[in-house]
Amino acid sequence: MAPKLTGFAGNSRVRRVLAAAALAGVELEYDNTFTFRSEWKTPEFLAKFPLGYLPVLEDGDLKLQESGAIAAYVAELGPNQTILPADLKQKALVQQWMFFADQEIMIKVATANAIFGNRYPYHKGIYTAILDAVNTRLATLEQILLDRTWLVGERITLADVFVATALTNAFSGPIDASMRAKIPNVVRYLNTFVNQEKLKSIFDNGNPELTQERTYQPPAKPAAAEKPKAAAPPAEKKEKAPKKKEADEEEEEPLVPAEPKVKNPLDDLPKSAFNLEEWKRQYSNLDTRKEALPWFYEKFDREGFSIWRVDFKYNTELTQVFMSSNQIGGFFNRLEASRKYLFGSMGVLGKANDSIISGAVICRGLDYKPVMDVAPDWESYEYKKIDLENADDKAFFEAAMAWDLIVDGKEWADGKNFK
Repeated sequence: MAPKLTGFAGNSRVRRVLAAAALAGVELEYDNTFTFRSEWKTPEFLAKFPLGYLPVLEDGDLKLQESGAIAAYVAELGPNQTILPADLKQKALVQQWMFFADQEIMIKVATANAIFGNRYPYHKGIYTAILDAVNTRLATLEQILLDRTWLVGERITLADVFVATALTNAFSGPIDASMRAKIPNVVRYLNTFVNQEKLKSIFDNGNPELTQERTYQPPAKPAAAEKPKAAAPPAEKKEKAPKKKEADEEEEEPLVPAEPKVKNPLDDLPKSAFNLEEWKRQYSNLDTRKEALPWFYEKFDREGFSIWRVDFKYNTELTQVFMSSNQIGGFFNRLEASRKYLFGSMGVLGKANDSIISGAVICRGLDYKPVMDVAPDWESYEYKKIDLENADDKAFFEAAMAWDLIVDGKEWADGKNFK
């Protein structure tokens, strides 16, 4: 029987546990219709969970509270052990970021939200000091993420689960668009996280709504009972105070205003006679080896395009074939900004727990980087230029296109195209 999670749908701490379960490959029993108005704090509930707050997890005779403990427990249940490393030093680094997320972001943001919602008395100096403390930590995180996709190593870990869910909390609360504009690396990091295929459904299909502008509105003062006075000037009209959030829970929303579009330097390359879109149609509609590849060799422009072999760097982490295939799909999704400059054919070769990811891409220009670096995880792959005059290179390219590639005895098991 699957462990049962109980908590408010959309709450950041619940999302933390759901994300850990999704990445670790653990099935949970969870009712996503559960809301603040649900009747839950019953004598029976308190007998099992005396701390009296959510989320909670039941797994047989285990009754567990605190979302951090629940997420860590769920992570260790799953087959994907990379989310919580076995190496003690790596695990310590992951835990460092888990504690950072709670102490430096979640708790401070919760206090700011309580002040903003008039649950705590408003004091401008205190409120400003809290926001300054959060923004200072985010500025540090901005520098750390300058050349990193994830916080610990090259793959998502529980560190990212905790920090990203804390960021959704902050970005849907006091950290508005003007503050987020100063931390583009943090925003990019969060966007990458919530758009992972396994996580999209947990985070509003990868596009949560964010606070654009936040200005504190004090509660209306109660009218004082006093003797009648001469007609006073009309009271200044006040905007309605934001709806008070129920309980001590925050809803979340991630991301930032869309960045201004910048012209891609690939558009300034000399015009090429090779029509990449027409190649995509030929490839889709014709037999690959008999018709599509002959068309390609006749039309290909070696001065305007280049071909690259692509190999995943961390094949020892791959487990199930379908999961590795989904990874390729996620990588291709994150290459969307280069769609008009790129064609790709990549596959999983081998079998469960003994496989590799390999394939080939056709890029506009003579360098792969301007095309591939739009995907945050592009550096998780190695790139080697394919020379069609070299028989081995040409055979590799044709096999990758035809989905019958064999590398070191590992046969093509599944694949995806970027078209």
